[in-house]
Formats: sequence, C-alpha cells, structure tokens
Amino acid sequence: MHMIRMALAATLGLVLAGPAAAQIGESPIRIVNPYPAGGVGDTAARMIADSIRTRLNRTVIVENKPGAAGRLGVQSVKDAPADGTVLLFTPMAPMALFPHVYDNLAYDPLRDFQPISQVGTFDLGVAVGASVPAGNLRELVDWLKANPAQATYGTPAAGSLPHFFAVLFARHAGVDLRHVAYKGNPQAITDLIGGHLPLHFTSTQDLVEAHKAGRIRVLATSGRERSTALPEVPTFTESGYAIRGEGWYGVYAPAKTPVKVVSQLNQAVVEAVRNPEFSKRLAPLGVRTTGTSAEEFVRIQKTDSELWGPVVKASGFKPE
Repeated sequence: MHMIRMALAATLGLVLAGPAAAQIGESPIRIVNPYPAGGVGDTAARMIADSIRTRLNRTVIVENKPGAAGRLGVQSVKDAPADGTVLLFTPMAPMALFPHVYDNLAYDPLRDFQPISQVGTFDLGVAVGASVPAGNLRELVDWLKANPAQATYGTPAAGSLPHFFAVLFARHAGVDLRHVAYKGNPQAITDLIGGHLPLHFTSTQDLVEAHKAGRIRVLATSGRERSTALPEVPTFTESGYAIRGEGWYGVYAPAKTPVKVVSQLNQAVVEAVRNPEFSKRLAPLGVRTTGTSAEEFVRIQKTDSELWGPVVKASGFKPE
C-alpha cells in the first residue's frame, strides 16, 4: 500500500505540474531577440515572455543578441537544444529576406527552424520633408520625374525590407531612384527634416512622431489596410500603385523541437498576442496583432520569401 500511495502521489505531482514541466526542458526559457533592446519588437518580445512565464509557470528571459544585421542571434538559436528552452523572436527579414540577400547565410530559415506563431504585422511608409512640394504619391512621382537630380531616397539599412520595397515602388512608378543607406533611422529623419534628403522609406512606426509634429509628411503606407498608427494616410494601392509590403514579427524554435512542445508554445504565444492589452499597447506603434497557428506561419514565411526573392534579384544588391 505504501508503494501504491507513493506511485499515486508521483502521478498526481506530474498532473499538477502540467504538460509544460513534462515536455519542456527544465532550464529557464530564453527568448533571443537578435536586435538591440528598445523599440517595438523588443516591447512585443517582453510582453510574450511575461505571458509564457505566467502560463507555464517558468522563468522566461529575453536576451538581446545583436550583430551582423540580426544573423548572429538567429544562428545562436539554430544551434540551441531543440527542447523548447531557447526561442527566437525576430522580424521578417532574417527569415524571409536574407536568404536572397546573403550568398553564405550560416542558417537555412526553412530547414533549421520550427515556426511557432506569427505575432503581428507592420507597415512601411514613405515620407518627404518640407522641401518636397508633394502632398500625395502621384504628385511625388511627378516631381521625381521632373527633378531627376533630386530622386534620392534613404532607408535605415542597405539590404533591409524598406530598401527592397523602395526598389519595388520605383519599378511600378517608372522612376529612377538612388539609394542612400543610413545606419538606422535617427540621422535619416534628421536629414529629411533638414531638407538634405528628399524622401525616406522605413517602418511606419518610425515616422509617426515626426509626421504628427508636422516636421515631415508620410504620403503612403504599404499594408493591405491603412496603418493603425496613421489612419489618415492612404495605402500605396489606394494611391494608384498596386504594391504591398508588410513586415512581421514571429516566434521560432530550433528544428526538431517535439510536436507537443511546439503546440504548447504556440498556445502560450497566441494567448499573449490575443490578449486585448497586447493589441492596445502595440496598435499605436503600427503593429496589427495576429497570433497564427504554426502551420499558417510556415505558409506565411514561404509566401513572403517567394515574393521578395525576385525583387532582391532585380535590385542587383550585393552586401559588402
């Protein structure tokens, strides 16, 4: 009877601990963000960490691991144990864009990772400074064609999603644009305000503050619908240019993570993303929350990779 009671107690302990303890490794869960702390992505990653901590009753740590445009942090998760204790929180570029940009990428986004869930999408925007006499996208295109010497645009980095979206826009608009790659947005927006840069492409949330202050004008955003952060600004499609370009954030685990663990992590992430507080905090920053199944996220990643591959090739861009 003593043995039976011990066996029943052990079984009850496992049940009370829940499937998380039984299926996910015992170490604290680390969520690797391959970019510096701060910003919209980092905010979302930490909110998800809080939700997983509560749902699974585990210690969850967000680790910022920047370097090589995000590639170092991504590779560190590729090489991590496939037991659910190390996750990747990343924007779209390292997983759907970089395979077309870098010839010797040290990871394969489709082979080396298991998608958990898309977290949300965000738009890109094009903004002009006060020195550009254009109130909408059509007027901007007319001005660029009439002033080819001024047809220069900035982005926060060469080989970034805004860079290739600008290439896509130039092709559709029939204009020749010269690219100026900045190291981030602050200097580019300063140059835009000061009249040293005619136009700038970047994520919409990075343009909101200066636009609302009247220091720059956002002429269009790139989503299917108008940006939650700038609902008064039309989309590129509404402006007569049938192009779209959305970025996204998502959560991944290393490849070969057990199916039960993937399911568990997906439930925890989706629960976080669909919490009204999550949307309330991120919508003003231009993020539309989603929270997809793992299977749907696989499809999204493949679709976007196929969409941007030809654009990258047509741009002729080669990283230094």
